[in-house]
Amino acid sequence: ALDPARNQYHSTAILQAMQPLVRKPGTHLLAVTPVDLYVPILTFVFGEAQLSGPCALVSTHRLREEFYGLPPREPLFNDRLVKEAVHELGHTFGLRHCPDWRCAMASTHSVERLDLKAARFCERCWQIVRKP
Repeated sequence: ALDPARNQYHSTAILQAMQPLVRKPGTHLLAVTPVDLYVPILTFVFGEAQLSGPCALVSTHRLREEFYGLPPREPLFNDRLVKEAVHELGHTFGLRHCPDWRCAMASTHSVERLDLKAARFCERCWQIVRKP
């Protein structure tokens, strides 16, 4: 999964490698990694998931303040990690990106935007997840 030219890991390849670890139907698997992730069309991703599939992946690499040359802020890091985990797991439950910037399912490409959203679904996304 490592692309030496980018010094990043292709997140889709990691998700594919996770697939055999899921043995029971209805199981959702979240992996958290310290490595920097990418998909070919983007410079980086905070995470990736299989839409309506079992596997999700989150990178801590760009969630830490230290990445941006700032002092560590563990509570902020933990908050970002939870938001990304909820977001990626939401995809495994069939949720797509949400236009509500406060919703956990809002698409974010910067930590500044990530910090603005909540670690929970908006009412619309929650209703989709709750449907049998």
